Amino acid sequence: MPVDPTAELAPNPYDGLRPLVGDIHNHCGISYGHGSIEDAYRNAALQLDFASVTGHAWWHDMPVGDPRLAEEEAYHREGFRRLADQWDRVQEVTESVHQEGRFVSLLSFEWHSMTYGDHCVYYPSSHGPIIRADSLEELRRRLRASARAGLPGLAIPHHIGYRKGWRGINWETYTEELSPVAEIVSMHGCGESERAPRNYLHTMGPRDAQSMAYYGLQQGRVFGFIGSTDHHSAHPGSHGYGRMVAWAPELSREAIWQAILDRRTYAITGDRIDLQSSVNGYPMGAIAPAARHRRIAVDVTGGDAVDQVEVIRNGAVIHTARPANDATTTSRPGFRGVTGLAVGWGKAGIVTDWEVEIEVRGGRLDGIEPRLRGVDIVDPLTPPPDSYSFSEWQRSGPGCLRLRTRTSSNPTVLTNGTQQVALRITGDDRTEIAATINGVSARYAIGELRNGPRSGYTSGFVSPAFQFLRAVTDDERRVAFTIDDDRRDTAPIGRDWYHVRVRQANEQWAFGSPTWVNGTTLT
Repeated sequence: MPVDPTAELAPNPYDGLRPLVGDIHNHCGISYGHGSIEDAYRNAALQLDFASVTGHAWWHDMPVGDPRLAEEEAYHREGFRRLADQWDRVQEVTESVHQEGRFVSLLSFEWHSMTYGDHCVYYPSSHGPIIRADSLEELRRRLRASARAGLPGLAIPHHIGYRKGWRGINWETYTEELSPVAEIVSMHGCGESERAPRNYLHTMGPRDAQSMAYYGLQQGRVFGFIGSTDHHSAHPGSHGYGRMVAWAPELSREAIWQAILDRRTYAITGDRIDLQSSVNGYPMGAIAPAARHRRIAVDVTGGDAVDQVEVIRNGAVIHTARPANDATTTSRPGFRGVTGLAVGWGKAGIVTDWEVEIEVRGGRLDGIEPRLRGVDIVDPLTPPPDSYSFSEWQRSGPGCLRLRTRTSSNPTVLTNGTQQVALRITGDDRTEIAATINGVSARYAIGELRNGPRSGYTSGFVSPAFQFLRAVTDDERRVAFTIDDDRRDTAPIGRDWYHVRVRQANEQWAFGSPTWVNGTTLT
């Protein structure tokens, strides 16, 4: 598979577009879940461009009469009633937080189904009805009728990887008509393929190969990828569980909606990873005309060091690339890249409030990426904490940042409960990151942080702690290349699909939506 970094390419299909980050599937106390919808949107605006706060609305084939599920059945039904009672207020709040060009909100509700798999229903506005349909076809009929009346809607499947008939997707009943994308990453795990990272560990059960995204693509289904958190504690975008990126010309409802319709989206787990991929000049989500020769262009800028970028055709990796790491890039004078600060740790169950001030000395603070988390409550019956909106941040000067947040140690030794902020910096090895963290002062030079992270404690062993993150250059974050995939020696083929998967060194991921190439009879 030849690689040509200087190859002449078709015009970049992403010119004039921006990668906008959002979370359109998450929950709070409007149904079952915790926290207010106001707190949810306040948290969303801290680190997202757009969001939808979702209410649980209906479950037409809920198991009944099983004593093991009696308590769950009761809270589901109570949640549905609560959402119906609050629906007018949900629409009002959704409208009140919407600001074209600054923050976009959409209206949504969740429709559960053992038979067809769960779907979230979306409207491109702040108003629309709850639909209590008793089949997927009825749901589609009513959405079509709504569209004819001037209010379009979508029904997007989520946590697709569970077994068919057990709230996983049913590819036999799937259609792209009202489901142009599918949610493949969330707190449930990753449903890209059975070998994807982030296995399903929820009480609902494990992944099933015939529910994976790859299986659906191999059946000829056409859909793009998105990620969402499915968080239940009023914190859309809670870092690490899943988000979606939409390539759009502007931050508006119309532009976000059109990006979803065009499948010009991709899934990320948390860090903002900019991913462009195209085949013969057609972007992710597009269906390219038949061609035996395919030129695949990929351009990735990670939020941290990129470990590898994979190009996948029809489910098989055909090329792997990594950042350049030669004398030219490592010996360049100065520093342009990313570092940051994380706070948390400490004894289990001990809540810590954080007051942090950061100053960049001898360099320029080019940008800030908050990586904030909400309270992890997987089971809606868990006793709630006393607050769900506890973070805020602001630039307090050209090179200064203030952060207020809260942590409660790490839930398990495999679950990250820290709060983080990433800093994009221009400077050199002498540029310092100075911070006052709950009264403790610490500072490190970029040159030190390029050799790895540095840590400290607020008041001794097993007290809450902090970590200055490794400083990563832009060269370590960037991978760009083109490859040529020649299918001339292949038997007559159907439609091929290509997509790109990105893994960072810090175990954050991106999963690009496919680009399809129509089949041709080869001669």
